[in-house]
Amino acid sequence: MRAIITAMVACALLVLQGAAQADEQLPQVSHDGLHLLKGTKVRAVYMKPGADLKEYNKIALLDTYVAFRKNWQRDHNRDAVGLADRVSDKDMQRIRQELAAEFRKVFTKELSEKGGHEVVTTAGSGVLILRPAIINLDVTAPDLMEPGITRTFAADAGQMTLYLELYDGKTQDIIARVIDPEVVGDDLVHVTNSVTNRADVDRLLRRWADLLNAQLAAVKPAQ
Repeated sequence: MRAIITAMVACALLVLQGAAQADEQLPQVSHDGLHLLKGTKVRAVYMKPGADLKEYNKIALLDTYVAFRKNWQRDHNRDAVGLADRVSDKDMQRIRQELAAEFRKVFTKELSEKGGHEVVTTAGSGVLILRPAIINLDVTAPDLMEPGITRTFAADAGQMTLYLELYDGKTQDIIARVIDPEVVGDDLVHVTNSVTNRADVDRLLRRWADLLNAQLAAVKPAQ
C-alpha cells in the first residue's frame, strides 16, 4: 500500500509543480504509457492510446483514499487559539472517513442518476473501475465536534487534489488518470464552519462527477 500511495503522490506532484505552466509543458506521456489529452476542463487527463470510455456501461467505485497536506496538523495546531481548537489524530481519521463517505455518496448519485450508469460492486466485462484518491487535503476550518459551530472568516474552505485512476474491469489494465488540484469554495471572504465546508466540498465533488459523466459520453480515444 505504501508503494502505491507513494506513486500516486509522485504523479500528482509532477502535475502540481507545473500547474501554472501551459499544458504543452506537462509530460506528454506518463511513466506508464498514458498520453496527455488536450482541451479537458481539469488540470490533466492521461489516457491509454486506443482506449474508448464509451465502451463501458457499468461502473465500480472503489473506496476513496484521503491524505492531508504534509504538516497540515502541525501548522493548524501552531495557529490554534486554545486546546479546543487543536486537531488530534482521531480528528484527522474522522475527517478522512467522512470525506471518503461523502465522495462515494456524491459520485454514486451523480453517475447513476445524472449519467445513467449502473454502479456495481464487482469487476468484469464492460465495467469501468474507478480508484479515487483525495490528496493534499488542506481544511481551513475543520469540524472538531465541539459544542456549537466553530466559525472562522476565510476566503475558502481549503484545497484538495483529485487523483483518479480508471481501470478496465476485465483486464485490470489502467486506461486513464485524472489529476485536478482545486480550491474548495470561492475567493470571497465569508464565515466558514463545518456546514459551509461540507456544502463547498459537495459542490466540488459534483463538479468532478459531472465532468466524468461528460468524459464518459464524449471522450475520443487517445491516438
